[in-house]
Amino acid sequence: MLELHQFRHSAFCLKVRMILQAKSLSFRVLEVTPGVGQIDVFRLSGQRQVPVLVDGDTVVSDSSAIALHLEQHHPAPCLIPANPRERAQSHLLEDWADTTLAAAARVALAQAAVGDGSLLAALLPDALPAPLRQTVGALPGGWLQGLGEVVDQGERSAMLASLIQLSDAVDVSPWLVGDGLTIADLAVAAQLSLLRFPPSAGEALAGRGVPGISDHPRLQSLFRWRDQLEDQLLQADPAAV
Repeated sequence: MLELHQFRHSAFCLKVRMILQAKSLSFRVLEVTPGVGQIDVFRLSGQRQVPVLVDGDTVVSDSSAIALHLEQHHPAPCLIPANPRERAQSHLLEDWADTTLAAAARVALAQAAVGDGSLLAALLPDALPAPLRQTVGALPGGWLQGLGEVVDQGERSAMLASLIQLSDAVDVSPWLVGDGLTIADLAVAAQLSLLRFPPSAGEALAGRGVPGISDHPRLQSLFRWRDQLEDQLLQADPAAV
């Protein structure tokens, strides 16, 4: 069985889970504890970052590399269009989601967590002892204020403008490229989870997100699209363990 080594709230790990679900592949999730658990990840893959996918004797790291591996070895359904124009569009959107959107979303979420102790506590690893989770969540915002200082309002405005365009686009078609599900849909949907957490994030996080983004009236269609897409994939998923 395929094994996915992950951080639960990583958007890149969610992207891989959604790819596996879209391809109806059975897989086992192994939650990595930040710090100590990353030593095992390094021994396995030669680097400390997740996601890491183990497919038999093959170990693949990085969500885009994993997507290509799965496309080659488990091609149905195809998530990378055969049409050259649509393939290029799909890869460009995936790259934008994995870089520009991912960076802006992480920073926006960090800023939101600075002023919301309960949100910060909910984002901590499940393996962290409850007393320590409560202590971190109760720390004054000033302790983490450095996170907020890296926020670039220009980047946030650019992200918002791009998301509004995407929201308008999904009102017209449920697919960002062509007439079917592609890696572009999954990459964008995964990063949106940092801006408003989907139901699959668990009770403590579901529906919560970045103020001014998660509740923005022009983005509600986009977040509904994201949640509907994941619901469809979860219903089709045969055996994620």
